[in-house]
Amino acid sequence: MKNRSGEKIKLASIDELLGVVNEESAMEIEISKIHPFKNHPFKVLDDEKMQDLVESVRINGVLTPVLLRMDDNEEYEMVSGHRRMHAAQLAGLTTIPAIVRELSDDDAIVAMVDANIQREELLPSEKAFAYKMKLEAMKRKAGRPSKGNTGQIVPNLTTDIIGETEGISGHQVKRFIRLTELIPELLDLVDNKKLQFTVAVDISYIDKEVQEWIYEYISDTGFIKPKQIATLRNQLNDGPINQIQMLSIFNNCVMAKKVSRSLTFSEKKLTKYFPDDYTDKDMEQVIESLLEKWMHEQSC
Repeated sequence: MKNRSGEKIKLASIDELLGVVNEESAMEIEISKIHPFKNHPFKVLDDEKMQDLVESVRINGVLTPVLLRMDDNEEYEMVSGHRRMHAAQLAGLTTIPAIVRELSDDDAIVAMVDANIQREELLPSEKAFAYKMKLEAMKRKAGRPSKGNTGQIVPNLTTDIIGETEGISGHQVKRFIRLTELIPELLDLVDNKKLQFTVAVDISYIDKEVQEWIYEYISDTGFIKPKQIATLRNQLNDGPINQIQMLSIFNNCVMAKKVSRSLTFSEKKLTKYFPDDYTDKDMEQVIESLLEKWMHEQSC
């Protein structure tokens, strides 16, 4: 039945999507019995925002329950709420309100990513590993035989589905996932905005050993240009190279700019060396002659 004109449509919140709807069903769980989600891709930083959260927890407690699931040791794995739990620990709490849900490994991954991916100021590395984990979980779920499912991966199960929920293209999701192929040192440069995202994606297709050489080059020079990486990749298509050959490629790509020099002498400096009747042209000729003599002596 259609909504009546002017009636507002209520959208599901993240808590509702995760099954965390009724706070009254929450229970206090000892923090010591909770461990982080395996390979959790989101960083928990002790920054200014964390200090604000700690202060809020000290005053008001943890207002939104965290989401947990039981593990094989009858303890708990955090699905959503790593930052809240860290703030609770810093605030001196020993328990935290939590909802415990039965979740498969893949359902837990999807829930964990969806609960965190909307946070502001996520690092490229966080998005990269989160998208990769979610995509792999979704593919496993689609390929798992069940009623009405033959076990074949659904054809339209692509990065486009993830992109739709994040407001970006599936192609951009793939580009983020490519960052997981970088060595950690290069990925840190991307996070610190010292390596362009597009250049980093191109580097991700290069062998890890060569990536280490690239990192050394960036550390020494402070830069890397898109043309250098494009030329390097073309060369690698023809076969492996060594580090010296890579440096030669990079140096040939860098156009050496001729330094423009402008040298002037004040009239006061020049006139003390020349008779009063010498014109500017006369002084220029003498200076040029002396410089030629000096250059000849340097070459002897």
